[in-house]
Amino acid sequence: MKKRELGKSGLFVSELGLGCMSLPDDLNESKKVIDAALDAGINFLDTADLYDSGKNEQFVGHAIKGKREDIILATKVGNKMNENGTSWAWDPSKNHIESAIKKSLHRLGTDYIDLYQLHGGTMEDDVEETIDAFESLKKEGLIRQYGISSIRPNVIERFLEKGTPISIMMQYSMLDRRPEEWFPMIHHAAASVLTRGTLAKGLLTSEALARTKANNGFVEYATEELSQTVTALDRETEDLHAAAIAFVLREQTVASALVGARSVDQLLDSVIAYDKGCTEDVLDKLTTIVQTHTYKEHRV
Repeated sequence: MKKRELGKSGLFVSELGLGCMSLPDDLNESKKVIDAALDAGINFLDTADLYDSGKNEQFVGHAIKGKREDIILATKVGNKMNENGTSWAWDPSKNHIESAIKKSLHRLGTDYIDLYQLHGGTMEDDVEETIDAFESLKKEGLIRQYGISSIRPNVIERFLEKGTPISIMMQYSMLDRRPEEWFPMIHHAAASVLTRGTLAKGLLTSEALARTKANNGFVEYATEELSQTVTALDRETEDLHAAAIAFVLREQTVASALVGARSVDQLLDSVIAYDKGCTEDVLDKLTTIVQTHTYKEHRV
């Protein structure tokens, strides 16, 4: 599997990454999925302290024992669990970040995190304080690099201007092209994009037509428009799953396309699709079928 550099960081991640949020709620089964990913050449694993109240990090930590040096490990911070354990509040403060990383390191069974990401962000945040927290963790050697997971252009732009993040995680797919407007800005800042929602909730897989019927629209596609678009995409390609992955990786600003998997079979479906790829001619044709929407909010 090919790798791409995250920004100018010296960290090289596999073009296909594993988004661990979808892992099965079983320690042994989740380990099987991660083992299959690593065996396929995937070296980039992404989790968050928020996922399943930290249990997801524990599962990942269990699965990577003895393999840590071969992995680019990413997790996220910023959502503080309330005392009831079932809800959370936004907290990007330095105190919380410095406290949360200790818990993440413990759950993950490691003494450093390759990529620590702010899990959201608002324009009301004290961004200088947040960035100072990340920079301090870098100096301590607890993290190698930091980034942000957000779909708010104004938050992303300010984060890039005030700090030195190497990655922006954004929902990006053939059916959600809103981030494309901001790729030049991200590239100019020497950062890379990590895509989540690469398969658009399964709308860009072999289950496309069935998933369309179960979805009441997607992003700015109304129900009927979504059905027509997905049908046209499916008609123009032999493997929509492969085309979906190739589409996001066509953008050089994208470093890794994240896919989720609840089973080994689901994971292998994406690996096979990645290996199969898609021709430029087909991608050009598919691009004429889908729309280029833009973010309506969080622009100023």
